[in-house]
Amino acid sequence: MPDDQDIPEPINEARLWSDERWMARVIKNEDDDGWAVSMTLHGEAEPALVGPWTMGRDKKNPKPLDVSAFNTLVKTASEVLRRHEQQLHAQLNKNLAITTAQGQRLRVALAIVPDEEGATATLSAQDELGEEIARVPVSPGFKLTVATATAWVEGGFEKPR
Repeated sequence: MPDDQDIPEPINEARLWSDERWMARVIKNEDDDGWAVSMTLHGEAEPALVGPWTMGRDKKNPKPLDVSAFNTLVKTASEVLRRHEQQLHAQLNKNLAITTAQGQRLRVALAIVPDEEGATATLSAQDELGEEIARVPVSPGFKLTVATATAWVEGGFEKPR
């Protein structure tokens, strides 16, 4: 459980707004005369979301941040992170169903665990009831296809080469 010193104080300024998780910062758009807003999760170096921001009534300065705009930005940035996590999960975890020569339906799955020092991967097979019947380590570069899954199963679940 984090202590109170780790939770940042809320900021409610015209161009800077934050809560215990997110910080919204209105910035000059480098590409044109307009403004942009960045949403950064506390502790992260890069923003999760950067988008255009509305001009104020004077058509020179940005519209000030407010609670409603901040809440909308938090929802949007959270959705961007959620989609990114789903995409990464889909890239690292693949599975397919095959039918063996004996007519048994199996689900074969490839799970890759990224690591800065070297990713690892596991190939596994489950029966129709979801019971795991085999698991072997494989190269993170292993390509899971119906053909490779079938060959693995027909080869007695030996580690693919």
